[in-house]
Amino acid sequence: MNKEELSNTRDLIARDFELETQEEILTEEDLLYMLANQISYMIEHRMEHLLSLMYRLDVAEQKVNFALSPLSPEAPALALARLVLERQKKRLQTKQHYQTPPLDDDAW
Repeated sequence: MNKEELSNTRDLIARDFELETQEEILTEEDLLYMLANQISYMIEHRMEHLLSLMYRLDVAEQKVNFALSPLSPEAPALALARLVLERQKKRLQTKQHYQTPPLDDDAW
């Protein structure tokens, strides 16, 4: 992920998860662990809100359930953070792919 994609992804995640935006996030891994920490807190204190966010972000319910199950190879917070990060990256790719060029005023 290049710097601009990382910055855009960080901004989306920060807005949705009420995180302090940190310019010093240098890598995707830094963003993943910062998000995992917030999700860990939400699992303990705001589970309903977390599940609502997963739904709103269109993270697949089956994947969320597996991430929260004892069968998941990762800690639940890290697995959910990975799912959110992947979903937000896809969301940005879709936006860029279908981005319409600005209208030229002279064309009207």
